[in-house]
Amino acid sequence: MFTKILIANRGEIACRIIKTARALGVATVAVYSDADRHALHVQMADEAVHIGSSPSNESYLVIEKVIQAALETGAKAIHPGYGFLSENAEFCRQCAANNLVFIGPPVEAILAMGSKSAAKTIMADAGVPLVPGYHGDDQNPDIIKQAANQMGYPVLLKAAAGGGGKGMRAVYSEAEFDEALGAAKREAINSFNDDIMLVEKYLLKPRHVEIQVFCDSHKNAVYLFERDCSVQRRHQKVIEEAPAPGMTDALRKQMGEAAIKAAKAINYEGAGTVEFLLDAQGEFFFMEMNTRLQVEHPVTEMISGQDLVEWQLRVAGGEPLPCSQDQLTISGHAFEARIYAEDPDHDFLPATGILKHLQAPLENANVRVDTGVVEGDEVSIYYDPMVAKLVVWDTDRDRALQRLTQALSEYRIGGLTTNIGFLYNLATSQAFQHGDVDTGYIEEHEQEIFRQRDSDIDYAAPLAAAAIIEQRQQQAIEAASLSSEPNSPWHLNTSWGLPQPNLKMQIQRAVVETTVDSNTSLDGLTIAPTDTGFDLFTPQGFFHCAEVQPDLGTDDENAHGGNLNAPMNGTLVALLVDIGTKVNKGDTLLVMEAMKMEHSIIAPSDGAVTEFYFQPGDLVDGGSELLAFEANSE
Repeated sequence: MFTKILIANRGEIACRIIKTARALGVATVAVYSDADRHALHVQMADEAVHIGSSPSNESYLVIEKVIQAALETGAKAIHPGYGFLSENAEFCRQCAANNLVFIGPPVEAILAMGSKSAAKTIMADAGVPLVPGYHGDDQNPDIIKQAANQMGYPVLLKAAAGGGGKGMRAVYSEAEFDEALGAAKREAINSFNDDIMLVEKYLLKPRHVEIQVFCDSHKNAVYLFERDCSVQRRHQKVIEEAPAPGMTDALRKQMGEAAIKAAKAINYEGAGTVEFLLDAQGEFFFMEMNTRLQVEHPVTEMISGQDLVEWQLRVAGGEPLPCSQDQLTISGHAFEARIYAEDPDHDFLPATGILKHLQAPLENANVRVDTGVVEGDEVSIYYDPMVAKLVVWDTDRDRALQRLTQALSEYRIGGLTTNIGFLYNLATSQAFQHGDVDTGYIEEHEQEIFRQRDSDIDYAAPLAAAAIIEQRQQQAIEAASLSSEPNSPWHLNTSWGLPQPNLKMQIQRAVVETTVDSNTSLDGLTIAPTDTGFDLFTPQGFFHCAEVQPDLGTDDENAHGGNLNAPMNGTLVALLVDIGTKVNKGDTLLVMEAMKMEHSIIAPSDGAVTEFYFQPGDLVDGGSELLAFEANSE
């Protein structure tokens, strides 16, 4: 076992690795950028080294700085976590050149799977089933488009060097192809500095099922069962679970053995994940192999009882795998929900800001929270906006799902927008409750998940009104207690009554208790105060409630004209129209990028751009006017 390791990462994965290392008696070295100077992973590690300014390409992605930090501190090995340098072959080479152990696979395996195109060829030779597609070296856009036309739409464009949904676009018709290819290539360059693309047939209603594999240097290999990661937005996973619902023992064995075959084809060592698409007929197709630890590895740990980071450290140190295949068993069911600072109601735009209030559910044998932030930390524009991973376990899927919804209702985050309400609605949606999921689940069940029906308003509005009344009464009582004239009529807290006194009393009791304990839950209802109002977690879903001031009219309804504002802090990456050119409503005018995610600014009506206020490469503050737009006169 190593005496000291350096962790070439940040946030929750760095903290998670530190926990296992500490349990094994291994000292840890953290690295950090300017933005992370006071981060949790820096505080938890035994030592910490500053490696640069806040942008990742000036700190966490600079190989020389990471290597130097390891050498200066006497670390014997480097754990890359996931993202950043975790699948970078040159980083692996530099570790070896400096007598540092890379806690991951050999460089040849990284190279083999680093290109999706090359990986397809290797898997085909190994007899692993593949989705039809074009993986050729000729990157002429016309050639790629021709291949898409021949296989038929829909198709999926994917960056050959990609991962995490970056550089990926679904295309449903030939008319959409050129714009989608341009956007995917731009995103690929920005994320991977590589815009080589491949195109595959887009399977309808597939499930995304991945197999956790582990190999050592003694030619041993096992699979630690499967994870279902079908529920995604922007091709990025949202809620993962293990085992996959509806999985049979025979299919699990078939997929597990195919994953082992894939790993052995590249002489793999360490933790890896082989990702498959599984169709309704039980056929599965190789998508890619991730040569690292996955974000969702905790669900595998929960059902297998194994610590995968400990396995990584032991295998990297030359030890054999801790278990053989017949010693591995599945116990219970686990879910992981990714808590993000983002706005689901606005196309999941990343959110930035200060975590003014942060209270996670109480951790125990059934609930685990992997995080890298504490109250008062900032979610900045520089890194992925994930706040935490909420992981739950119980003896079966139904009980585990109850654990998940309860834990989500207990999560308190104030100061910025999060996806907690969205996750709660998703987890309580009917089809998800029955395990009927596929990669298009969110789009297919949008109405149910986003709670936009009139019946929902009818249900939530009385609860919200009662809560507001009680809140005002509490404020009046508090004001009176602090006043020199507590009996003044200005402090009266009487209010009109509701036709359902029992319901009103129940809600009022919950709100009163919430002012003392933000974890209050009464008869299936939880009320959580926020910066902009309060959240209701109910058996019928999540509702964010806030008072809206009456519209008294205004003389400057059109004061902003056609000017469009930046939806978030980010970088302007492309202007797609010329000044003065006529455009139609819905046409894309420019593209912004934040946290490695693109957002398109579209024309609000027919008209023309009269001026752009920023140019490609400019950093733009959220809310800034981006352009002047002149709508066509009726």
